[in-house]
Amino acid sequence: MGYRLVITEKPSVAAAIAKVIGATERKDGYFQGSGYLVSWCVGHLVELAMPQAYDEKYGKWRKEDLPILPEKWKYQIYQSTKKQFQTLKSLMARKDVTELCCATDAGREGELIFRLVYHQAGCRKPFRRLWISSMEDSAIREGFQNLKPSAEYDALYNAALCRERADWIIGINASRLYSCLYDSTLNVGRVVTPTLAMLVEREEAIKAFVPELFYTVQLQTDAIRASSKRFSNKADAEVLAAKCREDHQVRVESVETKEKTEKPPLLYDLTSLQRDANKVLGFSAQQTLDTLQSLYEKKLVTYPRTDSRFLTEDMAPSLPELVYQVAAALDYVVDIPVHAGQVINNAKVTDHHAVIPTRELSNARIAELPKAESEILKLVAVRFMAAAGDPCRYEETTIKLSCAGEAFTVKGKTILQSGWKEIVEHFYPAKEKDAEALPRVQEGMIIPLAKAEVKDGKTKPQQHFTEGSLLHAMETAGAEDIPDDAERKGLGTPATRAGIIEKLIQRGFAVRSGDKKTKILLPTEKGVSLVTVVPEKLKSPMMTAEWEQKLLQMERQSYDSACFMEEIGAFVRELVDTAEVDPSISFAPSFHRKAKKGRKR
Repeated sequence: MGYRLVITEKPSVAAAIAKVIGATERKDGYFQGSGYLVSWCVGHLVELAMPQAYDEKYGKWRKEDLPILPEKWKYQIYQSTKKQFQTLKSLMARKDVTELCCATDAGREGELIFRLVYHQAGCRKPFRRLWISSMEDSAIREGFQNLKPSAEYDALYNAALCRERADWIIGINASRLYSCLYDSTLNVGRVVTPTLAMLVEREEAIKAFVPELFYTVQLQTDAIRASSKRFSNKADAEVLAAKCREDHQVRVESVETKEKTEKPPLLYDLTSLQRDANKVLGFSAQQTLDTLQSLYEKKLVTYPRTDSRFLTEDMAPSLPELVYQVAAALDYVVDIPVHAGQVINNAKVTDHHAVIPTRELSNARIAELPKAESEILKLVAVRFMAAAGDPCRYEETTIKLSCAGEAFTVKGKTILQSGWKEIVEHFYPAKEKDAEALPRVQEGMIIPLAKAEVKDGKTKPQQHFTEGSLLHAMETAGAEDIPDDAERKGLGTPATRAGIIEKLIQRGFAVRSGDKKTKILLPTEKGVSLVTVVPEKLKSPMMTAEWEQKLLQMERQSYDSACFMEEIGAFVRELVDTAEVDPSISFAPSFHRKAKKGRKR
């Protein structure tokens, strides 16, 4: 009897798939049954070797040995993962295994994890690809009925390989270079350093900001409060207020009412969900990703690491029923209109569609989930219901008044149809109320003045970065310089941004500060110093944003990988040749020019 070997990324995913396809017999490191063997990788089993694997001299960190640019790449397996690698290697070598199935996460990194194990084990057997966006039983069965040829994902693997090697080259060379120059362990990276630079630049702008005072005159009638223009001189505002009090009345100069529509929000991709979870729940980006991954493995949401905010056309017929099931699971008994066309756009779906709840939600015991999971699940479910709902319709009224020869303005809003906002506010009541409806007045009316007073204020600096606002900045970094038709912009990918933030904190370049829920991210003195000494190109989001776009083009087979790697090599050579010590900057001495065992960039 021949077997098909299925390899997943995690044991929990392997168990879920094994159950569906009938591999129910548990063995040491794999499942077996119904013609299948199902095993797992435990993340990255095979990783790029450290420099000393190429030459013993690289065991010491010396500037004169740079740049390190391997001609033939070497890989290694760490002791902690060696047993599982040997399990996979022996399974691949079994004579009764005739075919493999790559069932790692359906994305760039998942493809890399499988292929590295496959090649390191010296396997030459044919394999096909399982590509699914949901861990529901029905999705798994359908995926196995429609396994894809491995060749369709060769370009994806090639892009993943280039990303991994480019990060190694930049990380190893730049980290060693600046560590040697400043006699301190300094971690520099292709994506992490531009992200740190954004934090530093924001804090410098906040510290340099000089607030400017301004003054307005506010008029109060029985039902209207209107404001004047801003005055830089308080005396001018006080003169106007006095004149208004002398007049005792205001005149309605114009009344303009416009009906406006606010469309429902888009569905969540990973980054937009991380931003909302940070704002609403105080979750870190990594906490949101980990929680969403757990919900995915429990079959309650679709694939988490997506950069798409739409669904595909084939999903349209099932959407109304799914919306009703989600509403029922959340005990929301209000009738919800479903406009499927609002969330469908094939052209804007890349590898995976938006994050939405699955039909399994109907059978889930939400109250028994861990609190973090139930909160994230609720965010995803509410956004799903709202995105397909009616638009919010309202009237916006602008009243212009005059008093003592000066113009005053007030705006108000009247809700005509709450639409999707009614769904959101049922679960997340608004803390700040919208502008209230204004009384009915007509042009030319004279209204008695009740009060005129001067209010002072001052301009405010930009706010400190939260994880939510930093994620948005990473997502849009360099966007103004990349073509509008570029599919991926910014620093990193939805799957990697949380890890980048965690690296900044773990390496001592940034800290979280603030209360339990609302935390801000601040650069440390070490982080500020590092950004000061590295060249502009290495800390510019533009360079890595361009590289991310080229990696995506590689996936689409429209950019040459060899050309990309040549660019990386040329950049590092120039970096090493032109680097100089800034005598005004010093770091705490913490660097020893002998690499520790297992040192990682």
